[in-house]
Amino acid sequence: METIATRLAILPFPEIDPVIFQIGPFAVHWYGLAYVAGILIGWYYARRLVQNTALWRNGEPAATLAQLDDFLLWAAGGIVLGGRIGYILFYDLGSVVENPIRALEIWNGGMSFHGGFLGTTLAMIIFARRNGIAIWSMFDIVAAVVPIGLFFGRIANFINGELWGRLSTAPWAIVFPTGGPFARHPSQLYEATLEGLVLLAVIAWFIYRRHALKSPGLVTGIFVLGYAASRIFVEFFREPDAQIGYLAGGWLTMGMLLSLPMGLAGIWAIARARRAAVAAA
Repeated sequence: METIATRLAILPFPEIDPVIFQIGPFAVHWYGLAYVAGILIGWYYARRLVQNTALWRNGEPAATLAQLDDFLLWAAGGIVLGGRIGYILFYDLGSVVENPIRALEIWNGGMSFHGGFLGTTLAMIIFARRNGIAIWSMFDIVAAVVPIGLFFGRIANFINGELWGRLSTAPWAIVFPTGGPFARHPSQLYEATLEGLVLLAVIAWFIYRRHALKSPGLVTGIFVLGYAASRIFVEFFREPDAQIGYLAGGWLTMGMLLSLPMGLAGIWAIARARRAAVAAA
């Protein structure tokens, strides 16, 4: 039976198969393609940043093109391992304890950005130290390109009909196949816009107009603060994970709780970079 909420949903959910194509047991999913596209396009953009010597202090890029190529595998490992382990620890630990094989079921719950952030940070620190790269500058290169991956990842979430938003009567609300017969905020698209396109544009403006890469740590701080602010904002429209729900007050979510220290860290990184720039002037 059609509900009032259903009638208010003007935009139908696009029936896109999460599997792009399948040959026997081998299947290519949009979600996997999103990770590949984000990493490869981010790698290409990072190479362009390194090649533009005018963006760097004294015209000396923090890393070589060869080092960026080598880091590609490290980045992929940090994203995938950190993202999955983070999801288990932050959102699904009880289920994994009861059924350990669930830890390998990446399609069952998926990945955590905050876990992927920590995993990639650890990979960057180890790689930078092993290759004699200034850690803050290494952070800046990666931070500049991460919004590309976030954009593709959130689009894949939308295609999969997962991580949908709270109930809504907005004219752009959507009835998701897995979200019951109710119109909901397409929160994945909100995140793709804010965490992806808007944050990418803001960081690019600071890099090309304000020469942010010449102040190691500034781009990192802008990204971390920008992501945290975007995520906390969207959490007001996003349905919390069913196994956790609201943490307090009927509004506080795990995503907000994990993003708050990120925002504070971003503010600290920006302040630190500005102090260092003044001291070096």
